[in-house]
Amino acid sequence: MESVQAIKQRFEIIGNDPKLNRALEKAIQVAPTDISVLVTGESGVGKESIPKIIHSLSHRKHAKYIAVNCGAIPEGTIDSELFGHEKGSFTGATSTRSGYFEVADGGTIFLDEVGELPLTTQVRLLRVLENGEFLKVGSSQVQKTDVRIVAATNMNMIEAIKKEKFREDLYYRLSTVEINIPPLRERKEDIHLLFRKFASDFGQKYKMPTIRLDEDAVQLLFKYRWPGNIRQLRNIAEQVSVLESDRNISAITLNSYLPNTGSSQLPAVVRQNKNESDFSNEREILYKVLFDMKGDLTDLKKLTLELLKNKDTQKVQEENEGLIQKIYGGDQDGFQEEDNEEPMEVLQLPEPQLEQKTFETPQEDKYHFAEEIEEEETLSLQEKEVELIKKSLERNRGKRKAAAAELGISERTLYRKIKQYDL
Repeated sequence: MESVQAIKQRFEIIGNDPKLNRALEKAIQVAPTDISVLVTGESGVGKESIPKIIHSLSHRKHAKYIAVNCGAIPEGTIDSELFGHEKGSFTGATSTRSGYFEVADGGTIFLDEVGELPLTTQVRLLRVLENGEFLKVGSSQVQKTDVRIVAATNMNMIEAIKKEKFREDLYYRLSTVEINIPPLRERKEDIHLLFRKFASDFGQKYKMPTIRLDEDAVQLLFKYRWPGNIRQLRNIAEQVSVLESDRNISAITLNSYLPNTGSSQLPAVVRQNKNESDFSNEREILYKVLFDMKGDLTDLKKLTLELLKNKDTQKVQEENEGLIQKIYGGDQDGFQEEDNEEPMEVLQLPEPQLEQKTFETPQEDKYHFAEEIEEEETLSLQEKEVELIKKSLERNRGKRKAAAAELGISERTLYRKIKQYDL
């Protein structure tokens, strides 16, 4: 069994980090067996080196080694690429084709970005792992294959399983042994070694003197987060080697090649429970809209019932002025801000119109006392509503969304009432 140091020299792996050494030790130990291996780690950490080490130290080293990038193959053709197809099985299949599992019989297949496989392909792959059987696309004849599968992914497989993007049974089949490659930011002592190696390689490649970093530039390398890991470090070394005429690189010069350096080390809240494919926010918005619509529909039913019971439309309109404003005034408020203030103020002051009507027509005088009672009740309700809104805003420290939720109304309605009552 080869040592870790010998493997590093053979495959040009640089670094002395304990986590990296442990990953290499696991690869060396598992290589002589036929156990399936899952290599995990962030993008750009060098996961592709582990399958090569495993294959070269296994009894399959004289057979074929095929690396497949599952994320680069279209969903419609990946089954054909992996398992082959029969002539005429689909449009364009002019001849029978052997897939990777048939060609690599007796060897090793490296499935990079295995988390990107479609669910239908995952079922086929699970069958290969369980009993070594597969079917070509368009064929009913079961074929046998003897391949070792080494997979790699930068996804959080547990989260993918929860979201039903990856089969749980396939995950446990692939991850019989899991090897994790640490990110570059956790290998502080290896960063400068890698940069010097890349700088030397590019100096020889482009036939120019090797760049060197001063002490401040080295410290900047250590402080940077390196989200792209080794791949990003290599690209930075190549850019600086080609573009800089001065071969002694200062921290200021290096800083110009590092994106978002100023904010990379600042503390930040990381949202781990949500991502671009999480539709919880959209669901909350839809629920809010539905609840608002339900409230408006209830108010509309109440107003319609009042109109059916009382044929005096004018009286119903005066008694339910606030309700009418809530139902029909909100649409204008949602699209206009300043233009709606004047109509709302007119609706708030109905007393002059009522007084004119009571003096113009003697028939309405006998109802004047009743109308005044209705107006007093309306004003008292308005005062209570104002008081409730004020208390809710105080309890929620002026946050309108929380206050609206507490009052059981929409945020738009609360905004309109705040403007109406000049709060």
